[in-house]
Amino acid sequence: MARIRFDRLPTERPNPRSRALDRLVPAAIARLMNRADQDALRAVGRAAPSIGRVVTAIVERLAGGGRLIFVGAGTSGRLGVIEAAECPPTFNTSPRQVQAVMAGGRGAVFRSVEGSEDDARAGARAIRGRARRGDAVVGIAASGVTPFVRAALAEARTRGALTVLVTCNPAAPHGSARLVIALRVGPEVLAGSTRLKAGTATKLALNTITTAAFARLGKVYGNRMVDLQPKSAKLRARAQRLVAELGRVSVPRARRLLLEARGSAKVAIVMARRGESAVAARRRLSAARGFLGRALRG
Repeated sequence: MARIRFDRLPTERPNPRSRALDRLVPAAIARLMNRADQDALRAVGRAAPSIGRVVTAIVERLAGGGRLIFVGAGTSGRLGVIEAAECPPTFNTSPRQVQAVMAGGRGAVFRSVEGSEDDARAGARAIRGRARRGDAVVGIAASGVTPFVRAALAEARTRGALTVLVTCNPAAPHGSARLVIALRVGPEVLAGSTRLKAGTATKLALNTITTAAFARLGKVYGNRMVDLQPKSAKLRARAQRLVAELGRVSVPRARRLLLEARGSAKVAIVMARRGESAVAARRRLSAARGFLGRALRG
């Protein structure tokens, strides 16, 4: 790869609107940053068509038994880790179905490991032992030129995986990824600190990718989180409300159905609406490929 001109990266440029940042009072800094954050929202809105194409491609892989793997360094990598960690409790996915690879390893999630983002060999090695044909590998790099991420994507492509690049540099080289989500957020309030607008826009894009993908895979009913794992008091109460409201039964009845359904809100809802046993409800959901709406209509 040609030598990187870091001074030309949009993520490195100073923002003229914040040139007096060090002289502003706290309230003025808050207002300035809030105005700048609107750039992140608009950037994700403009990228909706490309995000949609990425979701469609990822759904195809996941439906075929593939996995979703996020790869990144620094803030970008940590955002991938957060997204992967939130999928099991939100959508009842297996921890293997959505994974994250962080430059510098697990320790880098909590403490910066300087230089790890430049280790292209480590990026390729991390994916070589993980990705396979039918998977989707999403590289996250605000600058778009992170060697660890680019090498990981190149390796994933050779292994037949779908490759996606999420970047805040529209001019980044796209050769290593089949699909690209370019978020035009502009320069940061604090020049080069991509944990700010770039991080916000990236988080929004990743949230959209996983939520849309799993909605298309039957993990959502209407706008309700029906595949949640009720393992805390708050989530048990939420599951009871879901069964009561969607199953059209009383809360005490919903609680009993959840016990019979071994905590599965979807199974309990089918039991309530169809008057079936847990075994029959599970069979009906399986025939509907996990889609609660189809199971209730069938």
